[in-house]
Amino acid sequence: MRWGRLLLTVATVLLTLPAVIIPTGASAGQPGTRPVARTPYRACPAPTPPVPRPSRPAAPTPDSRQRQVGGPELDTAGLVIPADAPTPPEVTATSWLVADLDTGTVLGACGPHEYAVPASTQKLLLAAAVLPRLDPAQVVEVTESDLDFEPGSSAVGLVRGGRYTVETLWLGLLLNSGNDAANVLARLGGGPAGQAGGVAAMNAEARALGALQTHAATPSGLDGPGQYTSAYDLALIARACFAREDFRRYAATRVAHVPAQPGAKGFPIWNDNQLLHRYPGALGGKTGYTDLARHSFVGAARRDGRTLLVTLLGAESQPLAGWQQGAALLDWGFALPAGAGVGQLVARGQLDAASRGPSHAAGAGAAEPVNNPPSPGLWLLFLVGGAAIVAVPLVVLWIRQRMRSRASATTPDPER
Repeated sequence: MRWGRLLLTVATVLLTLPAVIIPTGASAGQPGTRPVARTPYRACPAPTPPVPRPSRPAAPTPDSRQRQVGGPELDTAGLVIPADAPTPPEVTATSWLVADLDTGTVLGACGPHEYAVPASTQKLLLAAAVLPRLDPAQVVEVTESDLDFEPGSSAVGLVRGGRYTVETLWLGLLLNSGNDAANVLARLGGGPAGQAGGVAAMNAEARALGALQTHAATPSGLDGPGQYTSAYDLALIARACFAREDFRRYAATRVAHVPAQPGAKGFPIWNDNQLLHRYPGALGGKTGYTDLARHSFVGAARRDGRTLLVTLLGAESQPLAGWQQGAALLDWGFALPAGAGVGQLVARGQLDAASRGPSHAAGAGAAEPVNNPPSPGLWLLFLVGGAAIVAVPLVVLWIRQRMRSRASATTPDPER
């Protein structure tokens, strides 16, 4: 009984140790933190005027960790801006985001992780995935299957059997939003798997960039089953594109020439992104539209040593066109002081840490570590090991004592 009471006492002490030695505020997978002020949330403006939309397939259920990539403040369906920032301009976009293209700081957003349909802004993902794989001087012959896309949708005007350089295809993709150019580039970038391989490369690139809510079904952005993105993901993709000199050159081209082919004259193409033509400091971007997606837009501009990026999805063209809504949000972002922000665009290589949850996401407004204490897993290992060291000898002694007691009880007394 004495040994049993001793073991019970030791076990009680060991069970109470975690409350004593684990720092206050720590929990599994989360170091000790101090609270930070959260930005007040406001509802995003409703589309004005309301326009009936085609029915869209149900968006996938997001993993809660996906909604906190970039920082916990971005986990909202509403508006998130710095506490002292002026109210952003009213836009009809159902979701949007403004970020610093150089630092990755998110200045403000509305529903940044809400699922939406990308339309032709999806072509930026094609560029991010395939641009590094192709030689711009390579000459490619257009096939019949390259011209298989939705009638009436945007096209450069490539002809079957025509031979074009890859650079001409990129210009046709980004200036004229050519779905024919998208098909050719996806086929080339997809290797033996062809266009399907190009789409697979797009999805692999999205995962590598940390765009966890993006899935491509078509290379052009024409609506396809299970094709989604978010304003945050679109910003990640656009930032990867603008990091390349060749993309910046293509995106900033105002007019290009498509060469003549046998039986077809050459012709000029103009950049359809009005931000480039009408906004001071504009670097280009991408426009998009389908009946399902409505208007989508990506634009970047440089002013006073800062380069900002805007993405918006689900916009209507009235009272302001998509590029005008983007321009208004860029003006709002440039008016904020340098360093103001509510989150961060994660960089390639930060995906694993960011996807584990808010304590690992790199973003402004995230809780700050106080003293970087050892993780609870290490404390648990220490406790289990300590308990074993203390308890095993006690158990052995207790067993030996019981064996001696039983032996003395069964052995005849020599004095009897």
